[in-house]
Amino acid sequence: MKAALIGVGQAGGKVTEALLAEDRRAGYDAVRGTLAVNTARTDLDGLDIDTMLVGQERVKGHGVGADNELGAEVMNDDVREVMGALDGVVDPHTEAIFVVAGLGGGTGSGGAPVLVKELQRVYEMPVYALGILPGRDEGGIYQANAGRSLKTLVREADSTLLVDNDAWRSTGESVTEAFDAINERIAKRVGILLAAGENIEGVGESVVDSSEVINTLQSGDMSAIGFASAEAAADAGENINVVTSTTRKALLSGMSVPETTEAGAALVVAAGENDRIPRKGVEKARSWVEEETRSMQVRGGDFPLTSDSIAVLVLLSGIARSQRLQDFMDRAKEASKEVEAEQEQQTFQNDELDDLI
Repeated sequence: MKAALIGVGQAGGKVTEALLAEDRRAGYDAVRGTLAVNTARTDLDGLDIDTMLVGQERVKGHGVGADNELGAEVMNDDVREVMGALDGVVDPHTEAIFVVAGLGGGTGSGGAPVLVKELQRVYEMPVYALGILPGRDEGGIYQANAGRSLKTLVREADSTLLVDNDAWRSTGESVTEAFDAINERIAKRVGILLAAGENIEGVGESVVDSSEVINTLQSGDMSAIGFASAEAAADAGENINVVTSTTRKALLSGMSVPETTEAGAALVVAAGENDRIPRKGVEKARSWVEEETRSMQVRGGDFPLTSDSIAVLVLLSGIARSQRLQDFMDRAKEASKEVEAEQEQQTFQNDELDDLI
């Protein structure tokens, strides 16, 4: 799938940069163009992709803090300028647009839904969101922002591919190390997803094409992606169990939204050398995912890739019943109440000071 990537906010810009780097490293040529949009000038500095500063009249390049209402207002004010900057980012070969954002911060959570809505109005191709949910230990304002943003994104985007910040975080990592590792893991997984259908290093037996990715994503408002890999034998016949066990690992312990196994639709992609991938193994894996997800719409195929290993990518769409998502929304709802209470208390204190003055 040939895609244009637009990062909104700090996390969105960094993930977009990582996705482009992975696409170039692997030689996929699936990313047609990239743009990072932010209200904070310092967050754009150092990014190795095209950038655009918005909201200069309102916030003077200093960002919106965690104020996602201000983030939405700023994007709404400057959305035409952003659309004008997409010449060369979205080209005639582009099949889909992904708006990438961390949903906890102000610019990403507020600006991304506004941009998605405008992209939907202008372009006829699918417009997806890649949204990163804050971890449990991140502050209440970030939980509240993400809850509000997710509801709007789900309404505006054709599908919202979600990544839980806690999903791939390792113990003992610093905050910077954790976020860098998460960005790399997102890039590797989404990179293979975007590359599906591209002519990469030969022709597989039953290659997944971009229409299968699009049709899977279109089957649900929210999506998640899983990944796992294992060493493979040179003979495909010896790799049937490798494919099935790796598929189980990808779904049961490698999902971007953990504890997510039910879905409206799914796609199973086995990536590796054509001679190593057993057709029977891919079909068995597809059937197992169908049973596990309780979905009758499970597509499957392979993706040619030079490697001694076999990797399996599992895309789930229509994951609203995920317990992890339900827990997040409950947490976001509670955080929103706390944030509102704090704001009311601050307003009350300010009124008291005004009376004294």
